[in-house]
Amino acid sequence: MVRLKNRYIVIEVNPRDQNETDTLHPFKLSQTALNQTVQGKVDQLHGDFGAAAILAGFSAKYVNPYTRIGIIRCRSGPHKLITSTIPFITQVDSCQVSVNILYVGATIKKCFNFVKLHQQRKSDEYCIKLESDEAKKSLKEALMNFGSM
Repeated sequence: MVRLKNRYIVIEVNPRDQNETDTLHPFKLSQTALNQTVQGKVDQLHGDFGAAAILAGFSAKYVNPYTRIGIIRCRSGPHKLITSTIPFITQVDSCQVSVNILYVGATIKKCFNFVKLHQQRKSDEYCIKLESDEAKKSLKEALMNFGSM
């Protein structure tokens, strides 16, 4: 029996209409919206073949609205279709966005380690702008929340 290999793609979804100073507010992003957007864009760019190829094993595993990070799981062959499509995503739930691929890994554990390091860097960057210790603590708790993973 052949083992099914998965790939995990770590992406960053940045809204285009928000100011740079507005990074402390969460961006409303859901796993379903991310799923539908990626599947629709793959269907648009790669046609029926691309849509059928990614259908099995495709899901958004994790979304953090504070750091705007998402993890997408897909099968090992069709992950190339998804990674070629992600930079062309310009709209999620009627919001203008730009999507960047941060990391592609073979295990969720490696992606989790990458996201943890990335979110620690982001929390340090955001905490410089805050004055009170209570606000810093609540922001770090929100950023380091991996409950849905």
